Amino acid sequence: MHGSGDRSNITPQLLLKAYSCGLFPMADSADDPDVFWVEPEMRGIIPFDDFHIPKSLKKVVRQKRFEIRRNTAFTAVMDGCAEPAPGRLNTWINGTIRQLYTELHHMGHAHSVEAWKDDKLVGGLYGVSLRGAFFGESMFSRTPDASKVCLVHLVRHLMESGFVLLDTQFTTEHLERFGAIEVPKSVYREMLEEALLIDAEF
Repeated sequence: MHGSGDRSNITPQLLLKAYSCGLFPMADSADDPDVFWVEPEMRGIIPFDDFHIPKSLKKVVRQKRFEIRRNTAFTAVMDGCAEPAPGRLNTWINGTIRQLYTELHHMGHAHSVEAWKDDKLVGGLYGVSLRGAFFGESMFSRTPDASKVCLVHLVRHLMESGFVLLDTQFTTEHLERFGAIEVPKSVYREMLEEALLIDAEF
């Protein structure tokens, strides 16, 4: 972890620079205005050529249970990701992070994928795009499978749009079902450098 800083010295431009160097920000809690930089020794990624959709989820995707939209409710998705959920009582999404990512969204570098049902937002995810890399930040579900379907949509969209790296920061059991793996920091940095040479548009 690389020092902490308050909102006054973190700009959206600095945030993008940090991503390009392999760092990402977190906060201790929603009430703490400070942000610290994280660079895990082992980094989670989802390799596109090894992306796996669990069988039961394929059926859900085929049934089109949700209407999937992109970038129509970015702040609402951030709010959803900050809500308490089973196994997650507090959130690291504080006011500083909210403001920075909202600014990145207006600059065209932060994006949401949303699941809607009966015109209600029932799940989603958001992350940051930088050239050929996409950095997944957080996801939430208010309805079973909503965020999983968003992830499937995200991966397909990234592949079609010419992205080569999907960074999940850490791996979880949930992400491992989709083929997520951990790579050492040095390997990740090489992958990131290659991705930054590619001009992809979300």
